[in-house]
Amino acid sequence: MTEASFSPPAALQRRYLTILCALLFLFCLRVLGQFLVATFHVLWLPAMDEWMSGLVPYPGLLASQILIILLYGKICLDFHRGSGYFFNPRRRLGTGLLIFGALYLTVMILRYIMRMSLYPHERWTGGCIPIFFHWVLSSFILVLGSFHWRTTPQSPAPSALRRTFHFIGALAAILCIVAWAIFQMTPSLLAHRLGLRRSQYAAREQKNVAIFTSDGVRLVADIYHPQHTAHSPTILVRIPLTRDLKNSLFASTIGKMWAERGYTAIIEGTRGRFSSGGSFYPLHGERQDGIDTLKWIASQPWYDGRILTWGGSAFGQTEWAIADQINPGPIAMQVYFASTDFYGMFYPGGAFSLDSALSWAIRSHGLRDHPDWPSAEEVRKASDEFPMRDADHRATGQDIPFFKGWADHPERDELWAEIDGHDRAHSLQAPVLLMAGWYDPFLPTQLNDFQTIRRSPQSKVATRSRIIIGPWTHASEVYFPDGTHGENFRLQSLALSLPWFDENTGLVQVSGIAPVKLFVMGKNVWRSENEWPLARTRYVHFYLGSVKGANSATGDGTLSVAVPTGTPHSDTYTYDPLHAVPTAGGAMIGPAAGIARQNDIETRLDVLVYSTPPLDDDLEVTGPLSLTLYVSTTALNTDFTAKLVDVQSDGLALNISDGVLRHSYPEMAHSSTSSGVSEIHIDLWPTSMVFLKGHRLRLEVSSSNFPRFDRNPNTGAPAAAVESTQTARQTAMHDSSHPSYLMLPIIPSH
Repeated sequence: MTEASFSPPAALQRRYLTILCALLFLFCLRVLGQFLVATFHVLWLPAMDEWMSGLVPYPGLLASQILIILLYGKICLDFHRGSGYFFNPRRRLGTGLLIFGALYLTVMILRYIMRMSLYPHERWTGGCIPIFFHWVLSSFILVLGSFHWRTTPQSPAPSALRRTFHFIGALAAILCIVAWAIFQMTPSLLAHRLGLRRSQYAAREQKNVAIFTSDGVRLVADIYHPQHTAHSPTILVRIPLTRDLKNSLFASTIGKMWAERGYTAIIEGTRGRFSSGGSFYPLHGERQDGIDTLKWIASQPWYDGRILTWGGSAFGQTEWAIADQINPGPIAMQVYFASTDFYGMFYPGGAFSLDSALSWAIRSHGLRDHPDWPSAEEVRKASDEFPMRDADHRATGQDIPFFKGWADHPERDELWAEIDGHDRAHSLQAPVLLMAGWYDPFLPTQLNDFQTIRRSPQSKVATRSRIIIGPWTHASEVYFPDGTHGENFRLQSLALSLPWFDENTGLVQVSGIAPVKLFVMGKNVWRSENEWPLARTRYVHFYLGSVKGANSATGDGTLSVAVPTGTPHSDTYTYDPLHAVPTAGGAMIGPAAGIARQNDIETRLDVLVYSTPPLDDDLEVTGPLSLTLYVSTTALNTDFTAKLVDVQSDGLALNISDGVLRHSYPEMAHSSTSSGVSEIHIDLWPTSMVFLKGHRLRLEVSSSNFPRFDRNPNTGAPAAAVESTQTARQTAMHDSSHPSYLMLPIIPSH
């Protein structure tokens, strides 16, 4: 007797028909109830968000529900007639339905358990209408599968090969369920790792929400709401990133993590990114788009009058662009690795931050971001030739407008006014938590912002703003010589976000937190301070000196607190832009940033090296550093660079801080030899470093640090476009009449 020829007993047929019709009737009630709420706004039924899981918008959900009703109705009709595809017994169909139905029901039960365990506000039925009716649908499948299984004879024992396939299939199904459960719990697992408070609400997603700008461009946002809250504070993140799998998972995870703790999270793409319309041009137009987004938020029914912002780098610039806005405007901001002075980051001391700009351009040009940062070798190779402004084309085969814009505007002009606005730190209307890194290119300008903010006439802005400076490069960790590294920056930025937002929305009361927290390298410890620079700082002059010459580490250059006396002394070297001193570590956006070995660089004769004797005790340097140098040059315009180095007991030399000054020397216009002396001042990167007993402090002086900074061609022409260079004879003087010195902020040990 074949499966198809078997005729089930009439009583069994009626019993299954009754159960299937009852389950279909329950599902029809669910569809009708949601339709009444959506169409006629019926008040005696649960609100619309109670019916939604958030995965599919209602029109699409209704269409799928109608298809399910038609399919299930056809099955019931076949059972009523006692014939048809779904009634005629088939054991394989029954087996497949039982397996699928069991997996379906298992997933929905797990979903219910997780929801009730994670979200106290959901217990015991909150937001579970979709789950309950998924139980109904899966039960229908199980009942149908049971009918086909019971009404057909048992199949012969499967072969070993088939049993193997069955086992692999079952294992794959279990792994898929486990992976799904882990994905669902990822926001809670992340919050637990970060030490955040427990979740309270289930999160409801809105994908691809359109927000139109005043000039008609459609920006796209993913929005995550805490369920069962009529109003909630809003966290706004505007990201200039491609919507790929990695960024989508990141947005979903942090959006749900914040929503589960009572915040509406908006992850919005800037123009040309994250599915938003318009053309991508980083840092431009963010003020008006940000203001338009604030107004849109204020018009939403869930808006409670409080907006907070989060982000760094280009994200952070979108925050600073709206920092002066009120009603609507941010009530608190968290900004990492970004400042109000992008010009100052790109042109520290007047030289172009070539490595940072080119790395950014290579990764972010085109319709989609490239997944990885370019290597240091890729950046160096593209930068080697002249003109400098064509490095983008050499690297990518195409011109990148925003790179050329940055390179072609070495002065503060309209381009930088569009990016930086006017004195945004002074017009800030809300407290801000700044996060910075000792090897990040934004550090000096972030510290300038912090000092401005602390002088704000608005008490809440001045007293509640804080800064944290850690062992980080640009959104990554610094690796120390012993193989250890700083804490994961991305996790730290998230770990600080919720407590900061809770503090500023009044959910928690915080007092006694120091406004400055910094990581002291050398000792590798965190420390809280009350101000920047530290009030107890002693600014000590370390004077440069030499007898025979300080060229390279084999010279006799010295650093000493003793004021120079006696006859004039100077050190001279030739700066050739075609043989520039190569970059080894430092504060950059790309992967070349951080701590690196300097010993090879110190073998060059165009690098002046000045060192202290081995230290008798530990010496802490924390604060701003500067070099006062008396120089002469044969160039119309040239650079002088400075680098502070820690020389360990075994001779290993590691970079701590550096700086550059690009300056014109008009007295050289009609001279072929150096004449006259100029006093110049080079600001080095601020730092916090304990130079350990037995180590030596070292200062390197040269005229290039390439490609961290672009090369000065020494011609006086704009550096971006020149194709020819000149060598320059550079002289650094250090005598009683020209006491060149390195000023270090020394922190007393007691």
